[in-house]
Amino acid sequence: MKSALVTGAAQGLGFATAALLARSGYEVGLVDLKPLDDAVRRLTNEKLSVRGISGDVTSEEFAQVLAADIAQRHGALDVLVNNAGISLICPAEETTAAQWRRVMDVNLLGPFLLCKALGAQMLARRAGAIVNVASIAGLAGVGRRSAYNASKHGLVGLTRTLAAEWGGRGVRVNAVCPGWIKTEMDEADQKSGAYSDADITNRVPMARFARAEDVASAIAYLADPKLSGFVNGVCLPVDGGWTADASWDSLRVGSRGP
Repeated sequence: MKSALVTGAAQGLGFATAALLARSGYEVGLVDLKPLDDAVRRLTNEKLSVRGISGDVTSEEFAQVLAADIAQRHGALDVLVNNAGISLICPAEETTAAQWRRVMDVNLLGPFLLCKALGAQMLARRAGAIVNVASIAGLAGVGRRSAYNASKHGLVGLTRTLAAEWGGRGVRVNAVCPGWIKTEMDEADQKSGAYSDADITNRVPMARFARAEDVASAIAYLADPKLSGFVNGVCLPVDGGWTADASWDSLRVGSRGP
């Protein structure tokens, strides 16, 4: 059976991705700091092959222990999805060093540690796919998110560098760059008053938020060597056209018709 690991899998996009991969025939490890009992129970009730792994992706020790476990179980993963991430909405001039470091640790250091530890096993086998979950905030600037934007720009850079370094050794590395998704993270950010639903839907040509399943499907495509075997180093926007559209809001909304 093919094997996959998804971080940040207790809820939201991570859970949707783990569920889709499990339904596609993967044995999936769900990694999170949050409790995983409910997520694992929901999937095992579908007779899917999953297991929960509690751990901190920012810990090098955890990455090494996880790698040893994966080596014993599978030799190497077929697919690694680095989805764990946190947001921070704060003016740059008010962002503390501690806040900055925490965002960088979770959003950038964590993916690097897992790419290093688990990617090494893929390289030894000369096969595997890594999909990093970046953001449209890794392709452009979004105000009041200096730490988050910088971490996602860094993840885009890491993706492209590993793709260049590892592609010739059988390991493909790609990223998805979602727009705003209706998840628990979005709900928490909206409660801060940072933006409204209309702020997002008026900006997106497709006039809606992404669904977690929209992005999970893109991840599954990039993970599948039969579908995307010559796709490497791509940072794929899954944003309903956000990054393609330079229109102003009244033009965009007005073009939708009655």
